[in-house]
This record gives sequence, C-alpha cells and structure tokens, in this order.
Amino acid sequence: MMMAGAAAAELKKQKFQLGDWEQGIGYAQAVRVGNTLHVSGTVGAGAMPDAIKEAFTGLQKTLAAYGLTFQNVVKENIFTTDLEALKQHAAIRREFYGNDFPAATWVQVARLWTPDHVIEVEVTAVFPDDPAPAGKPLAVPATPAPR
Repeated sequence: MMMAGAAAAELKKQKFQLGDWEQGIGYAQAVRVGNTLHVSGTVGAGAMPDAIKEAFTGLQKTLAAYGLTFQNVVKENIFTTDLEALKQHAAIRREFYGNDFPAATWVQVARLWTPDHVIEVEVTAVFPDDPAPAGKPLAVPATPAPR
C-alpha cells in the first residue's frame, strides 16, 4: 500500500480551471498528465444546433488554453438527451474537426447536469511529443457555474 502512495505522489498533474466554483463540486475542466489532456464534459443547452455549437466552442477554448486544436483530439465521448437530433445536426460538429475525426462514442442519456442541457462532450487530446511543463495550474478568469 505504501508503494501505491509513493507512485501517486510522483504523478504530475496540471489543471485548467474555469472558475472557483469547480472546487465546490469537485471538478476540473481539464487535467494534463504527460502528453495527454483529459477535458471534462462541456455542456450545451437549448435547441440541438445551438447546444452543439456551445459545447464545441467551450471545448475549443479549453484546447486553445493549452495551444491545441481539435486536430489534437484522439477520443471524443458525447452524451445527449436526443441522439436523433444530434445525428441530424452532425455537420456542425464537422465544422470543428474538418475531416480529421477522433475515435468517438455517442450515447443517449435520460438527463445531464441540468434539465435544459441536451449535450455534453468530453475529449482526450494529445500533445505532440512535448512533456507537461512543471509549474502552477493554468487558470482563466472566473466564469459562472454551468446552468
């Protein structure tokens, strides 16, 4: 058991935070370990076309904070309350990826963080052969908690 604790202590994580509210719910928008960035689910509300744009624009901002784009994304998980509506508006997703799609899983669920959220997208991105820098976690100006 002591060896497991020692290994965990050596793991260097760099966290990206959207606001102080994240600590209250036990959440980080993104965590970088080595050359991999794990981005938490980013939500979109309202009509599906608008919700897709909202979620992917939020992801784009998080990726950009690390100097990455959707071309660095290797895995995507989408959770939606309406899979048919998501499929009908898949062209909006293409605007972010072009023709370089990641491995992807799309799942319909009964509910997301709040009842008005209709999509939540999480991604894993990879840095081009560049180990994570040591230092303080990244942060951006505080934003309100998700609706």
